[in-house]
Amino acid sequence: MEIPEQVMKFKFHIIFGTILSVSIFGIIRVAPRFLDLLVYFWPLLASTALFLAVVVVFSRVSPPATDGPGEKAAEGLLDYVAGQPEVVGESYKHE
Repeated sequence: MEIPEQVMKFKFHIIFGTILSVSIFGIIRVAPRFLDLLVYFWPLLASTALFLAVVVVFSRVSPPATDGPGEKAAEGLLDYVAGQPEVVGESYKHE
């Protein structure tokens, strides 16, 4: 009678272990192979790798910003975008 008592003491452990084993086996059995996933996603992986390589190359090749003392990097561009456009010629003037 001692063995059934020990089994009943660990019944939740046995149930959890059984469910976990069946789940892992089912996932491995149903899941696609890694090579199939690689074949399916190779264009995405290749384009991402190419983009990251270009970012690294441009970050090393591009010259450092030549800002004056106290000038922010994009301040000139923001002033240009936010400012009023210059009118060229007489045809655009309103009288």
